[in-house]
Amino acid sequence: MDIQRGLLFIALAFVLILIYQKWLEEQQPPVPPGASTQSTESPPPAADVPAAPDRADQPPPAPVEAKPETRGQVVTVTTDLFRATIDTAGGDLRNVALLKYPVSVDQPDTPFELFQDYGADLFFSQTGLIGRGRTYPNHKTVFNTDEREYKLKGGDDELEVALDWVAPDGIKYRKIYRFFRDSYNVAIDYVVDNTSGEPWNGFLYAQFLRTEVVPDRSFLLGVVPSYMGGAIYTPEDKYEKIDFSEMMDRNLERQASSGWVAMLQHYFVAAWLPQGGGPFQFYSNVVRAGDAPRYNIGYKTLNATNVAPGENGMLNTRLFVGPKEQVRLEKQVEGLILSVDYGWLTPLAAPLFWILEWLHALVKNWGWAIIILTLLIKLAFYPLSAASYKSMAKMKKLQPRLQTLKERYGDDKQKLQQAMMELYKKDKINPLGGCLPILIQIPVFIALYWVLLESVELRQAEWALWIRDLSVRDPYFVLPILMGASMVGQQLLNPSPLDPMQKKIMMALPVVFTLLFLYFPAGLVLYWLVNNVLSIAQQWYINRSIGAKNT
Repeated sequence: MDIQRGLLFIALAFVLILIYQKWLEEQQPPVPPGASTQSTESPPPAADVPAAPDRADQPPPAPVEAKPETRGQVVTVTTDLFRATIDTAGGDLRNVALLKYPVSVDQPDTPFELFQDYGADLFFSQTGLIGRGRTYPNHKTVFNTDEREYKLKGGDDELEVALDWVAPDGIKYRKIYRFFRDSYNVAIDYVVDNTSGEPWNGFLYAQFLRTEVVPDRSFLLGVVPSYMGGAIYTPEDKYEKIDFSEMMDRNLERQASSGWVAMLQHYFVAAWLPQGGGPFQFYSNVVRAGDAPRYNIGYKTLNATNVAPGENGMLNTRLFVGPKEQVRLEKQVEGLILSVDYGWLTPLAAPLFWILEWLHALVKNWGWAIIILTLLIKLAFYPLSAASYKSMAKMKKLQPRLQTLKERYGDDKQKLQQAMMELYKKDKINPLGGCLPILIQIPVFIALYWVLLESVELRQAEWALWIRDLSVRDPYFVLPILMGASMVGQQLLNPSPLDPMQKKIMMALPVVFTLLFLYFPAGLVLYWLVNNVLSIAQQWYINRSIGAKNT
């Protein structure tokens, strides 16, 4: 394989990887309207309320009728980071707007809603207690509260919201939400006041309800979509994605001593963080509302909480609901940082983000941090790049002699290849010398691609002039056009392919890449443009140095 063919394959490698990822996404079949959503196992008492763990000393629970979604009174909660609503029907956190994260740069006063219980894109939390032999408060129970609006005051670090319910047997339940200043954590406690004459025992469950929203599948209208779906983490199996198709195929049932369960989407995560000692069971199921499936994923405790007559007891859980800010995720439970999904290149991507974040702390601008990081990467690979460009410079000097060989041997490709190899050997040129150093750098480039794509820190990050958000496309397509022009500049410095077909393909690559990058995030295009400009400068200097030595 000659150097031109090798360079062509390397230039296409990045595009092929993206196309392959897109192909994998396209293979996920749509959910047929009449498809079954239940596994072959026995269904729980209500389709979206998990069954209590089996206990031989208690009778089975009475069947609970699955009712349509009910609505109660809305309780509004405002903190320094949240504007949220709790529905008294279920006592669940139904809507969460993130005050520090606007929907877009053009709508700075409209916060992004991570949880919402309306429209086609449903995503919210549900919690409850389960057991046997009595009625327990679940996410269909209607609670009472004295207030309809709560606000974190200036001098307070914590805000408490309490909901009450009295069971038919007289046992009193209080569901308490605790919100904290400068935190995306929400503590949820169930206080059980056992006013009956018999011991009380029960279990806690916490789950997410979500509908699947299919992203735009037009490849040229955006980058490969970030993962949306479920995920769990256990000490035994570590991080594992549970996507919608898996939940549709079979119910998740996984016992673990600790861990977490989450729903992920681009830039944001909601995760249940079990409290207390295990074991716990992570589970999922699918229920339908009309033709749209609703996916539940969550966990339940397997050790019963016991409350003696006349005593109080507590069951609790914790919820993280917010952006994938890596500094915050590191301070949560083990493994939650993996929700920032860099894929198989995490060992490379994670250090790159750390360096990028450190640079941002110095220059206070993510755009300039990207430029400096690109420069540092270029310096780190300078010896490899120099070897590559020296090989290409020598190849370019051989172009007239190679062209003479091509004219001499015409269509006899075997003799042409032999003559070319003899010429390379005589001039001590490795025809792959320009390819292999570049090939080694490809994993680093792709890792940085995922860092720039996945990091919420770059969401709505301004650079300069017209670039007001590095996480979305350049509104005027200036960066992609400059990037395409830089590719043309690189080709002018490279040896021209002898094969006419290869030459046409190489000439078309700048156009193809420009079209591909038109809708890429501006931060990615900025990185690629700067990398190309630095490559041109380095290659020009090496070409000039080699030319000077030969004169």
